[in-house]
Amino acid sequence: MDKDRIEGAAKQAKGSIKKGVGELTGDEKMKAEGQAEKAAGKVQNTVGGAKDAVRDAVHGKDRG
Repeated sequence: MDKDRIEGAAKQAKGSIKKGVGELTGDEKMKAEGQAEKAAGKVQNTVGGAKDAVRDAVHGKDRG
């Protein structure tokens, strides 16, 4: 598994928590930061998934 997938998932989780705290406390800035961090994590996770797919495709061709 690509490290971007792991870091992206962690960033998504952190963003979700931050967003939730922002919602609970009424802190719109924290809520927005959480949403942005969650979105960035999702992108990073997607990039990691693409890297994994490319790596699997390359290794699959090498073995075949």
